[in-house]
Amino acid sequence: ERGRGGPMTRREMLQVSGTAIAAGLSGFSSYASPKNQTDREAHKVKSPFRISLNTSTIRGYKLPVEQQIEVCAEAGFDGIELWVSDVESYIKQGGTPEALNRQIKQHGLVLENMIAFSTWIADDPALRTEGIRKIRQDMELTARLGGYCIAAPIQGVSGIEREKFSDYFSRYHTILEEGDKTGVTPLIELWGSGALNQLSDIAAITIGSVHPKAAMLLDFYHLYRGGNSFDSLWQINGKSMPIFHINDYPGSIPRETLKDSDRLFPGEGVCPFNKVLSLLFQTGFRGALSIELFNRTYWDTMNVKEVLKKSYRSTLAVINNSLLIDD
Repeated sequence: ERGRGGPMTRREMLQVSGTAIAAGLSGFSSYASPKNQTDREAHKVKSPFRISLNTSTIRGYKLPVEQQIEVCAEAGFDGIELWVSDVESYIKQGGTPEALNRQIKQHGLVLENMIAFSTWIADDPALRTEGIRKIRQDMELTARLGGYCIAAPIQGVSGIEREKFSDYFSRYHTILEEGDKTGVTPLIELWGSGALNQLSDIAAITIGSVHPKAAMLLDFYHLYRGGNSFDSLWQINGKSMPIFHINDYPGSIPRETLKDSDRLFPGEGVCPFNKVLSLLFQTGFRGALSIELFNRTYWDTMNVKEVLKKSYRSTLAVINNSLLIDD
């Protein structure tokens, strides 16, 4: 079946996405120029999405941030997500954000997003004030690195309370305004086992913040872990999402007991990519699919280059299998 929810043919996908591929993030950053022209030029034709790396995927190897950037580029990725904590360690040892900015650009990578944690939404006023200060500091750092987005998961609340939605709207609006001052957008993030685990709730907060740059950061594993239906993504404007975390999950473990470390390479689990990637494409998503894993088994059985090679190739494979279906 074609159309809404059905896979697109190769001809349909290329007709719709021709100009969108070059457009990249549309307002957040531009498409990265590939370094390996043979492989990467083919990827640009085949995929309407950038393929990027969240460095959580190689966190177990404890590489310094400069080396993270290097191996990411060598593996052929288009973009990278760095952790603020790793950059802070680099700065403490005498490095500068500007030097990392140059390294990222020299390797032709997009700095898709920064991974950060703060209590910006906390109910406790003192904790919330400190959280706003921290995310503002992290956004200033992101700007110096040449980035446009920063993750904003919610911490400091034990659960979402319906009667407090107007407060959540206001608190998210506050950090969006801080982002306006730095040119960096805080992306409110859904965690499947956290307080904000429902797509309907994160959509409500995004809409209720009444800010033109409000955007959410979603993840295939987290959506499933939180018990959300992928069909609900039809209600989300894909153009408003600069990045989407990609990973897979096993069908052998009950959803409610899945852990972050259970995430798998795309295509090795039961995530219905054939359905969901086509859905995302049709809702307008043209951002980065950034692979995010925390799988210790991979770290124990493969070296970092093997993990990165498989991460890139498995992500590209599910994109091709989902969108590039011959007539």
